[in-house]
Order: sequence, then structure tokens, then C-alpha cells
Amino acid sequence: MKWHQLSPSDANDMKGVPLPRARPSPRRRIWIPVAVSFIAITVLWAYLYPPQDYTYPVRDWFPSEPARELTDEETAARVVFRQILSTPPFPSRNPKIAFMFLTPGKLPFEKLWELFFKGHEGRYTIYVHASREKPEHISPVFVDREIHSDKVGWGMISMVDAERRLLAKALEDIDNQQFVLLSDSCVPLHNFDYVYDFLMGSKHSFLDCFDDPGPHGVFRYSKNMLPEVRETEFRKGSQWFSIKRQHAMVVIADSLYYSKFRRFCKPGMEEGRNCYADEHYLPTLFHMMDPAGIANWSVTYVDWSEGKWHPRSFRAKDVTYELLKNMTSIDVSSHITSDEKKELLQRPCLWNGLKRPCYLFARKFYPEALNNLMNLFSNYTIF
Repeated sequence: MKWHQLSPSDANDMKGVPLPRARPSPRRRIWIPVAVSFIAITVLWAYLYPPQDYTYPVRDWFPSEPARELTDEETAARVVFRQILSTPPFPSRNPKIAFMFLTPGKLPFEKLWELFFKGHEGRYTIYVHASREKPEHISPVFVDREIHSDKVGWGMISMVDAERRLLAKALEDIDNQQFVLLSDSCVPLHNFDYVYDFLMGSKHSFLDCFDDPGPHGVFRYSKNMLPEVRETEFRKGSQWFSIKRQHAMVVIADSLYYSKFRRFCKPGMEEGRNCYADEHYLPTLFHMMDPAGIANWSVTYVDWSEGKWHPRSFRAKDVTYELLKNMTSIDVSSHITSDEKKELLQRPCLWNGLKRPCYLFARKFYPEALNNLMNLFSNYTIF
């Protein structure tokens, strides 16, 4: 084919004649739907699996159920929570961990904890809620650390009241940045430096939270909690937590959702339901308000392998180096649903996105195990 240049007269004759449109290439036509599909998949993935280091709840972008008009109380509560969660903690020159002991009376492992705290003065504070009798301390680090306490009933809302009482007292110290709830049967699994670096360096609070479709889970839900708490939001978890200062503030600031659990989550409810607020209130609250801010596992090890109402208790003969090292090596959080399927739910313990061993503390230990624990302490807490 020969190409030739148009003369000026030919060019004038061509004015007004539409030029043929270039056909889009097949590659370009394929690229557009591929890009749209990729964006849709990315958004859906972010909704279903929010990133571990994301600060605010991704689910707020796409409500899990059709939107409804919030009550005045809900609107006010959410404004307060968002303000707390979006405000950085007050900078502290000496950040500390608040160790909060929830106990009926004496603390049988005071000497072990004294060994744990030794040499780290100024980096921790201790608070003791003794619900039955004032303990007689054998360690000076626990002297005069009791707060105003009240009676606590197993499975009752008074258990949550005691936790909130401890948090309120610990929040008075502006240097307290992490808040760990412990029982009288808890012991440390690592040395203080390891625990301090683990908690202070984490972007998340360590609060156990999972969906149990069985009789010990969602069956305990009461529709009287509507509209604020929906059945699809009801969660379960261990009461033993370690939470950041912002989350501790949320617990203290909440009255709306707390009042729902106070009224409608208790033993002996309608239709034979036995709801225990200390297992459901905090997991449900934070699943609703800041699901990406919690790790969904507890840093306190508990052995439920016996399948009883209470976890396994360890006697002196059970406490060996192998037992304790095994506890410190577990890096997967496990739950078993209470329905007929008895499904094993497992998830890796992620610390700022990295897989790490899960547990810093363990329970339940009999007082008779103290000597064995003291003798083994320097060996199993090397790391």
C-alpha cells in the first residue's frame, strides 16, 4: 500500500467526514472487569478478615445487618467510645503495668510474685480485691494494696463489678498503661522483662472472644437485650484479660451495655438459661465496639481438657519443668464449641501480626505447688 500526502483541496473536501473509531484492544476490554473484580474481592476480604494492626473496626464500613436508627442512649455511648478509642493515651515517662488480683482472701503465691517483681520497682503497680476477708500478707510488695472491695458471687454480675472496681482504682494512676486481671491461683510463666515488653509493645488488648453456637454460648442470650445487643453479636470468652488504657476507660465509661447484662445475663433466667456475665459482657462489648482492637485470646493459660465446669487444677506433683515449658510453648489459641458438633476452633496467637507463644500466666494451681514453682522459677522463666 502506498501512502501519499493530501493536497490542500483534498483536505478541504474531507472536512465534516467522520473518521472511523479505533476499536479497543481485546487486552483493554479484559483489564476493566478484572480490575473491578480485584477491587471487590479486596474490599470483601478486608470486611471478613480485618487486618490485625487496624485500629478501628472495619465492620463499621459495612453493617453486618440492615442499618437501624440508634436510640439516644446508643448514640451517646458510641460517641463516648469513639472519642476514647481515637484519643492517644496520655504520654507517660514511666509506663507501668497494673497487676489486679481478684481473690476471695489470701494470695497463696505472694512469694512467687515477689520473686517475679524483684528489681522492677517503679514499673508495676499492684491492686487486690479481696471479696471475703482481708488477706494477711507474707510479702511486703502486697502490703496495703487492697482496694475497697465487696462480696463476689460466682457467675453473678458482682464478678464484673469487682473487675470494674479494680480498673477504676488502677486508672487513677496516669502511668498505668496496661491492666492485667489475675486470680489467687495464677502464676507467672515468664520473667518480668518478657511480660513487660510483650504487653507494652502490643497494639492490641488481650481479651478472649469467640462465637460459641452451643448451650454454653449463644443459648445464654436473651432477646430482652434488644435492640442494643443482637444475638449475632453475642460472644463468649475467658474473664482473665490484659487490656490497654483506652479499653479500660471504655469499660468504666459504659453503662448502657453493662445494664443490659446486669438485668438479662444471670443464672436462672427464663427457659432454663444460665448466663454468666463475666464470660460474656466484655467479649460482646468489644466485639461490637472495637473488634480489630482485641487479639481474641487471653494471655492466661487454662486447661479445659477435662470437660468439667471448672478447669483442671494443678497439684504439687503435677508441677514439673516439662509442664511449665509446654505451657510457654503453645502458640495456638483453642476453643471447643458446646454444641453437638464439639468443633475445635483454633487460631494462631498473633503479636502485632507475628506468631508468638500465647501465654504469660497460668492457672489454676493449688497452694501446695508453691515450693515447686519457686524452685523451678529461674529455669522456666529464662525467656
